[in-house]
Amino acid sequence: MSTVAVIDYGMGNLHSVAKALEHVAPGASVVVTSDPAIIHAADRVVFPGVGAIRDCMAEIRRLGVDVLVREAVRQKPVLAICVGMQALMTHSEENDGVDCINLLPGQVRYFGRDLRDAAGERLKVPHMGWNEVAQAIRHPLWQGIAQNERFYFVHSYYVTAERRDTVAATCHYGVTFDAVLADRNLFAVQFHPEKSHTAGLQLLKNFMNWNGSC
Repeated sequence: MSTVAVIDYGMGNLHSVAKALEHVAPGASVVVTSDPAIIHAADRVVFPGVGAIRDCMAEIRRLGVDVLVREAVRQKPVLAICVGMQALMTHSEENDGVDCINLLPGQVRYFGRDLRDAAGERLKVPHMGWNEVAQAIRHPLWQGIAQNERFYFVHSYYVTAERRDTVAATCHYGVTFDAVLADRNLFAVQFHPEKSHTAGLQLLKNFMNWNGSC
């Protein structure tokens, strides 16, 4: 039986992710856990997150989740979601600046208080709702998902990766930002696949079938 560990460090509605994984892979064992032994033993790992990065990083470090994620990425497929993706970067501007895990070199930046579209109309921050995702590379997790498919976002900060070869997709909301990063066994998304209906469920299904190779 395939097993997937959804890392629980006290941030976010992890059960919605778990329920979506159970829906797309009914034969799998999905466990929401902070137990290092269970995370080590799982075939796949999901690293979610919502909320302020300072609080997230405090719990990540207190529980040793940063070490667990680094170890998992070397051994098995890992999917990072929303703040889970941001936590993988070098540094975030949020909360007056917070150092992150630095597994993927890059910055997390604020959309700004005067964000505008191409016509000059003011855009609301946070970026909340459906937006098109432009795939930048071929990847097993894009199987069955159309180019410029729409996914559901909720965030006030966005990722800019230093290594452009890791950018798997971009999105535009006032600025063009890196919506998906991929590096070997790791696939990190800014949007919420568990809230993205058919396309999101397809991505989660692809993750449950992925062996970590590109």
